[in-house]
Amino acid sequence: MKWKRPLLALVLLGIAALPVGLYVVRQWQSDSNTVIRRWLREPESRPLLNTTNDATCGDAPFLLPSAGLIGLLWGDTARPYNILRRHTGIDIFGDGPNGTVPVVAAYDGYLKRGDDWLATVAIRHDDPLQPGRTIWTYYTHLASADGESYVHEAFPPGTSEQFVEQGTLLGYQGDYNGSGPRIAPHLHLSIVTAEADGSLKNEAVLGNTLDPTPYFGLPLDFSDRPAFPVRCS
Repeated sequence: MKWKRPLLALVLLGIAALPVGLYVVRQWQSDSNTVIRRWLREPESRPLLNTTNDATCGDAPFLLPSAGLIGLLWGDTARPYNILRRHTGIDIFGDGPNGTVPVVAAYDGYLKRGDDWLATVAIRHDDPLQPGRTIWTYYTHLASADGESYVHEAFPPGTSEQFVEQGTLLGYQGDYNGSGPRIAPHLHLSIVTAEADGSLKNEAVLGNTLDPTPYFGLPLDFSDRPAFPVRCS
């Protein structure tokens, strides 16, 4: 019966650690999906939750590329994401039917659209916050679920090194998600670092992306737990 004391010690240790564990879990819990559901189910709430993109925030260099609810934040853990696979950018849910909510360039740069990019464009920039460093803005879900691209016709597949100014129309929000789960129309936007040769790193890896907060002048880092709706800092 000597096993009872070590077992009891382990149980007591587990109980003592429980409040710490609960604190950690709560720190990483996200209420983003609650706000997104409200936006989708209660259209009358949208004026209160909307973030406009009429102008940049203060001295921040980037223009928000689309108006709407900024529902998922950078580093968010809301489903389908979690603490081990966090969201790599921001998701903006527009107030309008599929294929009607405009998406514009956040900043001057050189646009790329891969040969097989149905719903995506990316723009290469000289980092305005760290001149001499190459960064990219990455825009996706610009297509319908049945495969109709909403990328502007000025940027056909295979486009490369095409200069665009801040505010240039890139396309429209859509609900395309490849083979993934069904989604509501929105824009996913991330700021991505570059490889040594200046090419775009893998946007799906959080460590390859940057906190968009200082670029937009908006509180967009999930770990800071900003309140909804997101407003200029």
